[in-house]
Amino acid sequence: MVTELDKVDVVTVGVGWTGGIIAAEAAKAGLNVMGLERGHERGTEDYQNVHDEYKYAIRYELMQNMSKETITFRNTRDQRALPMREMGSFLLGDNLGGAGTHWNGQTWRFLPYDFEIRSMTEEKYGEEKLKDDEGYRIQNWGITYDELEPYFDKFEKTAGISGEPNPLGGDRSDDYPTPPMIKTRSLKMFEEAANSMGYSPIMMPSANLSEAYENPDGQSIQACQYCAFCERFGCEYGAKSSPEVTVIPAARETGNFEVRPHSNVVEVMKDEDDDSKVTGVRFIDTQTGEEFFQPADVVVLTSYLFNNYKLLRVSEIGEQYDPETEEGTLGRNYCYQIFGGAVGFFDEQFNTFMGAGALGMAFDDFNGDNYDHSDLDFLHGGNMAITQTGARPIATNTTREGTPSWGAEFKKESIENYTRTLRVQAQCATLPHKNNYLDLDEEYTDAYDIPLVQLTYNFTDQDRSVQKYTIDRAAEVMEEMGANEIKKDTVVEDYDIVPYQSTHNTGGTVMGDDPEKSVVNNYLQHWDRDNLFVVGAGNFAHNGGYNPTATVGALAYRCAEGVIEYAEDNRRLE
Repeated sequence: MVTELDKVDVVTVGVGWTGGIIAAEAAKAGLNVMGLERGHERGTEDYQNVHDEYKYAIRYELMQNMSKETITFRNTRDQRALPMREMGSFLLGDNLGGAGTHWNGQTWRFLPYDFEIRSMTEEKYGEEKLKDDEGYRIQNWGITYDELEPYFDKFEKTAGISGEPNPLGGDRSDDYPTPPMIKTRSLKMFEEAANSMGYSPIMMPSANLSEAYENPDGQSIQACQYCAFCERFGCEYGAKSSPEVTVIPAARETGNFEVRPHSNVVEVMKDEDDDSKVTGVRFIDTQTGEEFFQPADVVVLTSYLFNNYKLLRVSEIGEQYDPETEEGTLGRNYCYQIFGGAVGFFDEQFNTFMGAGALGMAFDDFNGDNYDHSDLDFLHGGNMAITQTGARPIATNTTREGTPSWGAEFKKESIENYTRTLRVQAQCATLPHKNNYLDLDEEYTDAYDIPLVQLTYNFTDQDRSVQKYTIDRAAEVMEEMGANEIKKDTVVEDYDIVPYQSTHNTGGTVMGDDPEKSVVNNYLQHWDRDNLFVVGAGNFAHNGGYNPTATVGALAYRCAEGVIEYAEDNRRLE
């Protein structure tokens, strides 16, 4: 039996950064908002004993329970997809705040080139550079950087981002709300090397704040203590901008927002009388097993991209992408990231055990189209950076080439190098290929007997070329920094879902201005259902050379504006 609840104006599925932003903006506009969160409540008070690497960074205390919900994976269509049974390549957040709780806080804006990548590339290099005939499916986003800039600015002010202008980034309407973080010895070395090579290093924009800050909603964020427990951890100081200390309390203070935890949404309900509308969502209480129907005038999918995709697919909203015919849009353009870097060994010791999630310096001379690609066999590039996020002792075991993976020599090398190695790397863009996509698995199901999402993904020649290029550039920077010995990354062949790389998954519910190539418009409104919005990194038409959160936050503010306008006028947005 399904229990029907009182109707609300807006329901969000997931309460992390996107769900929190939608809730705060809609609630401030006077709309009644329900946030359905499948995890439990949590906040700063829950992280007072968080300095436990084994519990949080190794055993993944804050992450999704993979025995209940996971994905299956294969590199190619001729392989059998198997379940991802424990966290690996990426870390799926859970509970209130989602991945916004355990993120590092590196808060970059995607470049103007990213949003108009197809038209800008074709204009400068010609259509053949896009490699359509090799299966790449590069497309514009249906929105420009200039159109999205005000929403970037709003997200940065909500989060209090600490940073300085990027001479190679897009134009800004205002400075960052707080100054950059401190510059450590290793960052100064990187800066000096980069400047001497003619590059343009800047301090990384950080959601670990350099000073205490009150945002425009009146929420206080504290100053970072540089304790080094950011990535995979919640912040006990309330100094890392996360949904729990910004948009969620702002939404609650309106009196128009309620969070219902332990609520796992399993279906978006379509309007049987109007095929352009949805009526709400069906969810299961994860504690009691009871089923509920939450009716709403507007439904906003604000969970992680795999779940947003899954809900559309199981609800039969939109047409599934077929890699054979390339018909359908749901599931297409899945992208990830690839990294190119080098480790330097030094005699000098550095206090690498201290730091913060976004304590770093970087330059964009090899990102986007900031350098000439005429004679290169790839497009785009990556943000080249050094970070001091805090070298955790269990996971940090840097050794020289040829060192055994266990035993006395391994231990000696690991201890010796713990504070004597630095790493420079680029996180590189990946571009969509027709063979990389999301689907539903026909064999494996979740705890509620719903098919798992099936990921078919492999790196491409484009990815390997940009990785090789940035490995060489990183090694040159490391040499300029004075390393005694340099250990360069190896160019990868196939994507491996087992080792951690980044939680920067994108695509599957892409945005655009053409319903034949996208799932949502540039307000993140579904092309087929006027009162359904889908927002997150799944909207990215490709993945850029940055962390995605700032761009996700900007899209969420854009989406919130659309939700409010739709609630007022009850019409499709243009």
